[in-house]
Amino acid sequence: MDLNAVRTFVAVAETGQFQKAAVDLSLTQQAVSKRVGALEAELGVRLFTRTARGAGLTIDGQAFLPHARALLRAEERAAASVRPGSRALRVDVIGRRVAPAGLLRAFHRAHPGTALDVVTLFDADEAVAAVHSGAIDAAFRAVTMPGRQLPDDVRSVPVFDEPLQLCVGPAHEFATAPSVALPDLTGHRIWMPGNAPGTEWGAYYDDLAAAFGLTVDTIGPNFGVEALLDAIADSTTLVSIFGERTPLVWPAGHDLRRIPLRDPIPVYPHSLVWRADNPHPGLAALRDHLAGLHPKRPDGELWLPSWAESTAPPE
Repeated sequence: MDLNAVRTFVAVAETGQFQKAAVDLSLTQQAVSKRVGALEAELGVRLFTRTARGAGLTIDGQAFLPHARALLRAEERAAASVRPGSRALRVDVIGRRVAPAGLLRAFHRAHPGTALDVVTLFDADEAVAAVHSGAIDAAFRAVTMPGRQLPDDVRSVPVFDEPLQLCVGPAHEFATAPSVALPDLTGHRIWMPGNAPGTEWGAYYDDLAAAFGLTVDTIGPNFGVEALLDAIADSTTLVSIFGERTPLVWPAGHDLRRIPLRDPIPVYPHSLVWRADNPHPGLAALRDHLAGLHPKRPDGELWLPSWAESTAPPE
């Protein structure tokens, strides 16, 4: 059904005159009559009775009017659902319990009027492809292909280098240590069953292990964080690694310990990825918010993979 004809019908019904409707719609009276005539032909009924005083609705016109108004409201809702500034800002985070989700929650607290649609895509490749296609507005990711390897219309900027922490049970030899040097982890089994091959976090920990001769065990199955914490709590040998801002909750009896890593401090590089021509005002607000954070960098030497974007100032 031609929505322009429906809109014209509603205008005539509300003004009671073809001439007034033509003025309101910036059309000629002939164009208004033509649109209404085409709609009547399509419906197979007369919608108006023409009189010297104007146009009155027929019984069929009266029956059609509320549905015509509903069609126009539906058209407006459909347009608003994709109109920048009206639809929710669609942002991908690597997980809802890790640092980027916390950054996004802080943005929402600072900008409660910006509607958000939070999604969790699988890895950076999928997230970058979704940004490139317009399926999402932005993504928080560790960018393993910065610069020239990103699509031409996709941009990225580092927003937060997150220090990593060791997680051990109360019976582990590191349980009472105030911190642990990375080289001291050599020979220890670092269990991370969620490290999927081909992902950006898998690449990060592969490079970390290679750089310091560590053993990162990815043998599954991966039953989630809770099962991993259960295993660590009961073990004298298992350890795992989490981001400093990853909230972990465990039963009181587990008595787990989160211990900073040092010499050097490994940091996970979170970047924001977006499409350069995306006009959504919420995206501009998110970028401005992140640019103004200036999170404090840890004191001491940091370690990142050679491919990682970093918030470190240029030398």
